[in-house]
This record gives sequence, structure tokens and C-alpha cells, in this order.
Amino acid sequence: LVRAPEGIDGELFFQKHTEKLSIPHITQLDTALFPNHAALMTIDTAEALISAAQMGTIELHTWNAVAPVLDHPDRFVLDLDPDPALPWKRMVEATQLTQTLLDELGLQSYLKTSGGKGLHVMVPLEPVHSWTEVKAFSQAIAQYMAKLMPQHFSAVSGPKNRIGKIFIDYLRNSKGASTVAAYSVRAREGLAVSVPIHRDELADLKGANIWTIRNLMPRLEEQGEDPWAGIDEAGQQITAEMRERLGMK
Repeated sequence: LVRAPEGIDGELFFQKHTEKLSIPHITQLDTALFPNHAALMTIDTAEALISAAQMGTIELHTWNAVAPVLDHPDRFVLDLDPDPALPWKRMVEATQLTQTLLDELGLQSYLKTSGGKGLHVMVPLEPVHSWTEVKAFSQAIAQYMAKLMPQHFSAVSGPKNRIGKIFIDYLRNSKGASTVAAYSVRAREGLAVSVPIHRDELADLKGANIWTIRNLMPRLEEQGEDPWAGIDEAGQQITAEMRERLGMK
């Protein structure tokens, strides 16, 4: 949770556990699922969501795994994080190139705006791989793209490494890392929302923060089919052939 008890202009708090602030109705997972850590939180009812909001929660972040199978991710995320100076057109092109590579590997992917400056490419998986395997594979994708088009992409974090480029952030695929949830508000000026989009909407998209709490509802009422329809039935696994095509040893 990202909490802003004094509003988004005040101090923000990132909270993963309830030991310091108990929030009514929020479920605590069995500590055996994530040994040597405080109990993880799950918001799985409307009452829990309301309680979180009453405690000043703005953003909701999720793991790449679903309890109780926390040792095996059911997705990986490629967070395309641009140099703020880049024109939006470059972000659209970078996302299209990333999805094309995933297509060639045989992996179906889904998109959402970040609610900030970038886009998130979500790749569902069957929960059969380890965190180490999935992170290494997502890192290999980032490195492959950066090697293929070094003028456009970086696989190394840090502002100085993405000057004029887009950083393909694969670090969200570590165990314990999280990504802002679909339809979560962002604790930023304008209160933009992270919104799933259809692939064919990408070319005409005008920015990653165009939907806010003020204008999102008309989109939801008009969009028709869920942009992420079928994401839970994708049935995909990382194969030896995919690793080989990326040059993984």
C-alpha cells in the first residue's frame, strides 16, 4: 500500500505489513508462505478496501504471485520507464517492439498504463517456474532489446543510463517486489489511474496518465470487452527454445 494520510502533497508511506498499523478487515497471510518476514497483507473484500482507503491508502501494489503459491510467479512484468524528455511516440514504438519480440518468442502479453510516464507489459505464466528463473528470463529480454537497439533501450537502472532511452525495468520480477495494480489510483498530481488497454489502442494512446479518477468511469462504461480477457487462461511457460533465442546459457 502507498498511504498518504496528509494528501499526496504530504509524506507518503509504503506499507507491506500490518504490524505497525492494523487495518480492519485486511487478511494476514500465513507467515510460513514467506518465512523470515512479517505476515503479508491481502485485500480481498470490499470491507478491507474501504478500510485501507480510510487509512489514507491511495495506491495498491501486488506481487507477481497469488497466495498460497507464492514460490511460483504467475506472470512477469516489463515496466517500460522512459527518459522524461522523450516524446510519447517513442514510448509507443518501444512498447510495440517489446510486444513483437514476445510474439516471436510465443508469449502472449497484455498492456496497461502506469498512471505515470510509462507502460507495463504483463506476461501471464503458469505458476511452475521459480522466481530466479522468471527474473533471469525477463532480464534476458531487457538485455536482448538493449543489445539489439542500444540507441532506444537500456537494461541498466539509474537515470544516467536512460538518457534519451527507455529503461526496461525487469527488477519488479524479484520475489517480494511489486507492481501497481490495474485500476489503482496513483499518488501523484492529477490522481491518474493505471488502466488496462487493448493492444489495438496503443497506437492512438496519448499518454500513460490520461485516465484519472475524474474521467475513468466513462471509459469503463464504453470499452466493451475487458482488455485483459483471457489473461488467466493463457497457459504459458518459459521454454528452453525461448531461452536459447535470447542467448541465455
